[in-house]
Amino acid sequence: MFAFLLEAVLVSLSGVMAPGPLSATVVARGSESPHAGAVVAIGHGIVELPLMACILLGLGFLLEQFYVRVAMALVGGLFLSVMGVGMLRSIKRTEFAASKNTRSSMMAGIVLSAGNPYFLVWWATVGATLISRSARFGMPGFLSLALLHWLCDFVWLYLLSWLSFKGKELLGKRFQTAILGISGALLIFFGARFILGAVGELLAQRSLAGPPYVIPCLGLASRVS
Repeated sequence: MFAFLLEAVLVSLSGVMAPGPLSATVVARGSESPHAGAVVAIGHGIVELPLMACILLGLGFLLEQFYVRVAMALVGGLFLSVMGVGMLRSIKRTEFAASKNTRSSMMAGIVLSAGNPYFLVWWATVGATLISRSARFGMPGFLSLALLHWLCDFVWLYLLSWLSFKGKELLGKRFQTAILGISGALLIFFGARFILGAVGELLAQRSLAGPPYVIPCLGLASRVS
């Protein structure tokens, strides 16, 4: 089991450390609070740990359902876009305070996880394989996998927010302004990407249904899939 868990940690880190909306948000919030990454990681775990349990119980197929993926992508994309615009507007108002940061960081971790289609796809594929293998070692194997994977998230996100906070201390206000600008732009980019991807899938699904089939004798049209 130790060899499996070591492999699982390495696989988890490859997903955890990949740049994405969660990382961009943590860096932006970390410019005001070094602990923002820890709070975001807790919100992320609120979504991730129950999701892992559902996959263990055989409900992972729900993540592969077309309309589930599309709905998550649309909602997540909209939230990311709104959040990115808010970050860009906060540059002039300088309202991105630590108190506001603390109150909303956990919710950001929840929504950015649940609304990220790539997060769901990772768990439906790579993550499901890890969970299946952990089940061979019984409940201790699954719980160890869940804890270690979440700790990878926690340590990495905490490190990002701490480095962002130290960067602001060393480089001053300009650093924070640059971080907010870059992070806001990235969130808008990811949001637009999620929304366009969802719309593209909907259009592709519609085209697969084929053109309307006309019944001449009745003058009616019906769509056949």
